[in-house]
Amino acid sequence: MGTSLYIEGTDRTLTITESSAVADGPGWWLNFREIRSRESADEIRDVYLEVDAPAVENEPGRWFFHELVGLAVRSTTGEELGTIEEIYRAGGAEVFVVRGPRGEIDVPGVKGIVAELAPERGEMIVDMEQLDMDARPVDDEDYVRPRDRKPKKQAKPKGPAQPPKGTGPVRKPVDAAAAGRPKAVSGTKAPKPGLSSRDSGGTRVLTPAEIDAALNPAATPSRRKPRAGSTAAPAPETDPATAWSPVPAPAPDATASATPEAPEADTPKPGA
Repeated sequence: MGTSLYIEGTDRTLTITESSAVADGPGWWLNFREIRSRESADEIRDVYLEVDAPAVENEPGRWFFHELVGLAVRSTTGEELGTIEEIYRAGGAEVFVVRGPRGEIDVPGVKGIVAELAPERGEMIVDMEQLDMDARPVDDEDYVRPRDRKPKKQAKPKGPAQPPKGTGPVRKPVDAAAAGRPKAVSGTKAPKPGLSSRDSGGTRVLTPAEIDAALNPAATPSRRKPRAGSTAAPAPETDPATAWSPVPAPAPDATASATPEAPEADTPKPGA
């Protein structure tokens, strides 16, 4: 009570005679000595009431509005944007009204847009790319707020063509004869039915002489070279036809009975 306020932009003063805090919200109820009716109170509607700046040192990074009004405003690239003519609060941040070659620009006092605020040098640096001056104005009839824009549906990437449902990959018929037939290897002979021997070159069929040598090692002739002055004994000749002729089965005995006789049954003795 007793504090004098100034009506914004004038030298007219208002003296507080009564004050009380608003019970259901922020703010104060004030009575002024110079205003005694509702009609005279309407004259200061939507007008700031100002006070004399206190003679105390400001906290680091905090300034009064009158300390920022009149600062030169430049972009980060060095472009002259004008000077700060007015400051107002919108939400939780201040907005600097800058007037200059580009006309009137409202610069939000937030990090990222205001790159540097230096009242001691008498200037404020603004990042024009973050401010996005080329954006369409909100009062444009065709303007759509970003939050109301619906993202466009992106086309799904097309993959390889898929066969229709109910069908699968076409399989070639399997040749039964070719399935059981071994594949021929380059430089080897195809195996044939019968006895065979494995070697590093593949599969080959043994000759009758090789089979006889395998079954009768003692009859196999020596492959060593004869010594000088000695004579090697000739190897016995074996007729492949006789060596592999089947042995005839013995003829059945003509005197033998074709049906064996049954043994004589035992007859019980009397009185047994």
